[in-house]
Amino acid sequence: MDEYIVSARKYRPDTFEMVVGQDAITQTLKNSIKNNQLGQAYLFCGPRGVGKTTCARIFAKTINCSNPTPEHEPCNECESCRAFAESRSFNIHELDAASNNSVDDIRVLIDQVRIPPQLGSYSVYIIDEVHMLSQAAFNAFLKTLEEPPKHAIFILATTEKHKILPTILSRCQIFDFNRISVEDIRKRLEFVANREGIEAESDALHVIAQKADGAMRDALSIFDQIVSFCGKNITYQDTIKNLNVLDYEVYFKVTDALLAGNYAEALTIFDEVLKKGFEGGYFIGGLASHYRDLLVCKDPGTIGLIEVGDKTKTRYLEYAQKCSTSFLFNAIQIANGCDMSYKTAQNKRLLVELSLLRICNLATDVFAVAQAQPVQNVVQKQAVANTVVAEPPKAYSTPEPKPVQPKPEPAKAVEEKKSLEASKVQQETNAKPGAENLLSKIVGLGGNAEEKPKAVAESNFDSAKLGEKEYSLSDVVTAWQAFVVEKFKTDSPRWSSYFNSHLPELSADNKYVVKVENEEKLRLLSPKKEFVQNYIRAKLDNRNFTYDYVVDESLIKKNEELAKTSSERLDDLKKNNPDVAGMISDSDFIQV
Repeated sequence: MDEYIVSARKYRPDTFEMVVGQDAITQTLKNSIKNNQLGQAYLFCGPRGVGKTTCARIFAKTINCSNPTPEHEPCNECESCRAFAESRSFNIHELDAASNNSVDDIRVLIDQVRIPPQLGSYSVYIIDEVHMLSQAAFNAFLKTLEEPPKHAIFILATTEKHKILPTILSRCQIFDFNRISVEDIRKRLEFVANREGIEAESDALHVIAQKADGAMRDALSIFDQIVSFCGKNITYQDTIKNLNVLDYEVYFKVTDALLAGNYAEALTIFDEVLKKGFEGGYFIGGLASHYRDLLVCKDPGTIGLIEVGDKTKTRYLEYAQKCSTSFLFNAIQIANGCDMSYKTAQNKRLLVELSLLRICNLATDVFAVAQAQPVQNVVQKQAVANTVVAEPPKAYSTPEPKPVQPKPEPAKAVEEKKSLEASKVQQETNAKPGAENLLSKIVGLGGNAEEKPKAVAESNFDSAKLGEKEYSLSDVVTAWQAFVVEKFKTDSPRWSSYFNSHLPELSADNKYVVKVENEEKLRLLSPKKEFVQNYIRAKLDNRNFTYDYVVDESLIKKNEELAKTSSERLDDLKKNNPDVAGMISDSDFIQV
């Protein structure tokens, strides 16, 4: 039976070319060898598993190689290279500072530095985890590090650069190693799988690369673990099962439920996730990342920011079209806020469930789903419905001074037309469940088929068709109230009540403003401003009408007064008017 060697050791790079994700550093080291400009001390710092010690070993082997390649790589064939490969080289010394961190250990090292190399040109001293040296050991090492013998080169490696004394840093050439990208790790794992004769799905390797968090050594260790579980055929499902990772499909299902307003199904999916042993914080953090990936897929310029497999990326691109940008943005804020508050929450499960309900409320908002389906598709569906209606849809136009009233149709003809139209709409609804309701939400109307052509015209609003008719504050308020009745009374009573209690006003500088209570309301209403403004422009027949939202904190106190009960008002009355307190009893006031 052959001796088993873990992949992290078996496939450890032995040339600069094989180092993954550190091209700038390897090129700098090769150029210094090429130009014979070797420093006396180097500091390699960066996260774990990114190639610090590996690059130090390759560098030490290359400068002692008697026959380097034209690309300034070690030949791996000369006596020096073979001695290094067989761990019998006397030119390369490795010291673990975690266990040799005293002044005595440094004193031994200093004595050893004086001995010239027996084979090759340089004695290279690689000190790993150098930040573990004691304060006294650092001070004892300073003089030798600053003025070593000509044949001595020091390479210090650490994961915690901030713990090293500035006097040490000033004597070294510092190289900062970066985390290795997910795509680079995936390609390296694919190379290892091919060498080992293992069939691996690309999505499975992506999951391993993401789990490794930028460390190649961790990725190869996880790869060995998955091979032990799956054998010679690594699949995506087996990988997420072994690594206990939530599948993308879970987040797609949750989003489907939230977009449909089905909070019960979303809570059920979350309960299943908890039963599988996942923490609620892990779930909500993954949901925020899921919405972030959907958001970056909305724009072709940011698609490259999503780090998933090709098959999964295609799924994200298709699914991103179902969600509006405003919904995704607000959902990310809610999920991220929940994630930040999760550790300090007393009832963690309730916190996550409340966040899911808030996201569900976003999805059912008439404005949040306004872009859930492209407007072009809406117009095409509406065109089919309009083929049955006797009169074509009318776009906004300048009203004539004396409009001619059409002759009313007989009652029987009106009923037949309505019946025929309702039948056509019902056929569309049966063909695709929920389509009529979704159409109503997209254009901002209820289920009245006669109003839909007008709504489609609003979606293609053209201000050039409007005039510049004069208007007054009362005209603006009337148009505002008409907007509330037409858009919200059926679909969103909450917005209807809010808009009715916040009417336009004229400010001191003769501009139309709508006062809101705080910055949060301002943030929620600002994206809806253009939609409301276009409607009022059409009602006023004036293309130049505009209004703004302004924050008026006095409304908070006003709303608090309106929300007071009768008993609370009586207490305020007695407090402000002591003489009244003896004239009226609580029971008399309540009866009144």
